[in-house]
Amino acid sequence: MTDSHWQQLSAALDAVAASGRQVDFWLRDDDAVEPTAPLDRLLSLVERYAVPVVLAVPPAPATEALAARTVGRSDVSVAVHGWAHENHAPLGEKKQELGAHRPRETVLEELGRGHARLQSLFPAQFVPMLVPPWNRIDAGLLDGLPGLGFRVLSVFGPEKPSPVTLVNTHVDVMDWHGTRGCRDHASIVADIVTRLRQVSGEAEGKTDQAGRTIGLLTHHLVHDDGVWAFLDTLLALTATHPACRWLSGRQLTDR
Repeated sequence: MTDSHWQQLSAALDAVAASGRQVDFWLRDDDAVEPTAPLDRLLSLVERYAVPVVLAVPPAPATEALAARTVGRSDVSVAVHGWAHENHAPLGEKKQELGAHRPRETVLEELGRGHARLQSLFPAQFVPMLVPPWNRIDAGLLDGLPGLGFRVLSVFGPEKPSPVTLVNTHVDVMDWHGTRGCRDHASIVADIVTRLRQVSGEAEGKTDQAGRTIGLLTHHLVHDDGVWAFLDTLLALTATHPACRWLSGRQLTDR
């Protein structure tokens, strides 16, 4: 590992380990609905390093074939990714399925159906986590989520005060507004190091608290070679490092 950014991350992790602490990482991958070659590649990768993954699955298009593909995989958790991953925002607004563009009761009814469908399809892997498509949800829906069975909400960015426990992702590997491929590896690592310093500093003497994780966000269906190479290097560095603990969906939602 000769690149300076990876050396920087390694040194930051070594410092955490030297202090006798650990930081909690987790991996969320969005949009799985059926078995594909990219999904197989992702599942092989996490299996190789014994790192758990949370698949955010849109319930409406989710297939029984996907359920069959994940049977017996204790390293795979399945979260509710909206309902159909359909945009209901008008042209000119940011895409949103769980917005205020439809009646609140309609949206909550869909989410309830989504919770029930994935719980039935993935009885061993299902976790009561809601992942809004495009990481956006109207605030007026939040107080209705616990009544549907959701215990955790996951969007992107730093956790903010919320009536529902937030366990967010914080580092995105994709350059959505540029190449739509992998971001520069050094920039991704810089984001991880920044979050690492925030979490390790804030979490001293405190463990297992929401908002104190480093959440990595991926989208297997659109990964290029740069993303796969980045993930391989990151997992190789962190999977067995004494400063790192990779959490499963069950660990995240049972806290």
